[in-house]
Amino acid sequence: MGETLAKKNISENCIICEQPKILGIHLYTSFICSDCEKDIVQTDTNDPKYEYYINQLKLVIKPEIYS
Repeated sequence: MGETLAKKNISENCIICEQPKILGIHLYTSFICSDCEKDIVQTDTNDPKYEYYINQLKLVIKPEIYS
């Protein structure tokens, strides 16, 4: 599916870096780009960036409000 999106140049906003990216994963209703996914996995839990990632990932569990 990632290749299909790349061919069509369709980008989505990453919930971590908030930038439009083409490649990444979907987690529930949210998109995480490949770069942020890699950074999250490689970041030590004592690193201050880790807390930022945790706070951004909390956005995943907030349901969208439909009116």
